[in-house]
Amino acid sequence: MRYKPRMRIAILGAGPAGLYLSYLIKRREPDADVTVFEQNPADATFGFGVVFSDRALEFLREDDEETYAAIVLHMETWRDIALVLRGERIVIDGIGFAAIGRLRLLQLLQARAASARVTVVYGCAVKSLGELADFDLVVGADGVNSLVRKTFADRFGASLGYLSNRFAWFGTAKRFETLTQTFVDSDWGAFNAHHYRYENDKSTFIVETDAATFERAGLAAMTERGAKALCERIFAEALDGEALISNNSIWRQFPIVHNKRWSHGKYVLLGDALHTAHFSIGSGTRLALEDAMALNKALAAQKNMSEALAAYESSRRPVLEKLVAGANGSADWYQRFAAHMKLPAADFAMSYITRSGRIDIERLRRLSPKFVDWYEKARI
Repeated sequence: MRYKPRMRIAILGAGPAGLYLSYLIKRREPDADVTVFEQNPADATFGFGVVFSDRALEFLREDDEETYAAIVLHMETWRDIALVLRGERIVIDGIGFAAIGRLRLLQLLQARAASARVTVVYGCAVKSLGELADFDLVVGADGVNSLVRKTFADRFGASLGYLSNRFAWFGTAKRFETLTQTFVDSDWGAFNAHHYRYENDKSTFIVETDAATFERAGLAAMTERGAKALCERIFAEALDGEALISNNSIWRQFPIVHNKRWSHGKYVLLGDALHTAHFSIGSGTRLALEDAMALNKALAAQKNMSEALAAYESSRRPVLEKLVAGANGSADWYQRFAAHMKLPAADFAMSYITRSGRIDIERLRRLSPKFVDWYEKARI
């Protein structure tokens, strides 16, 4: 298939992957006909804030300084993370992160797309890919429940599974100075909260528990309001009197999406439609943006559509699979976090920080000298 003078591209999904890809293509090829279809309204989102490792957006600086600057301006940053176990606070120095409100990030990317004159159609649910027959390229940036992936599941070699832990995204007005993991033994079993600020006075508060504790606590039968109240009691000390805030704060199981092949004919996947990375490593949105950059570069470099989509996969897959493997290692640790909580504090902290398999003690000694010094003294 050869590029037409005015290439027509349909992108399903106006999340970070779809919006950023649309902007990149239109910035490079102003005459391209790029339409983004999104089933939800423009301001519909949940999750409060998203978190990135401290240098996770550096890849944007080289190729897109303007977008990088627009996002960084609104980010909260910190240099340490903390674990709270049995009331003891353990600081791991030198492990920086940054966060931004999910809606704010979407608004910034919507503005970038608008600046390039991308057509974004909100409140439009594409029911069948037959509706997009006139487009030269159809991009599935439509998330875990991707229509594109489901339609050609066999061609993509697609698989979808779910982890057994349950989690719910809440927010709170309490300001947390750093990303903190609070582990609590309750009357029903173990709970964990991932919490971090994404604005000066707003924080994300993700509550997680294992399947057995979820059942014993009766959370499956609780209303959203009842579950919020229970989580407020369990994490009363961490919240220090502040309430949790709900926004579609239902209990979920984390989905594991994998595809043996990334494209089929004129159809291609990116972001959560292509892969998922457990939220505990703060890489999901970064990977989506990087996917968009890789696909745009492949489209720019190749004259033939099939060659471009093949180049996208061959160049991006090795990097992606390494990062996803780390995310899966982290997810596996959280599947068994209740067992890890029985360890001495030092062993627990070291188990946590090395959970992805991407960091060893020598690298950690360079990154977090104070923590390693504390750990080694505690082990004597």
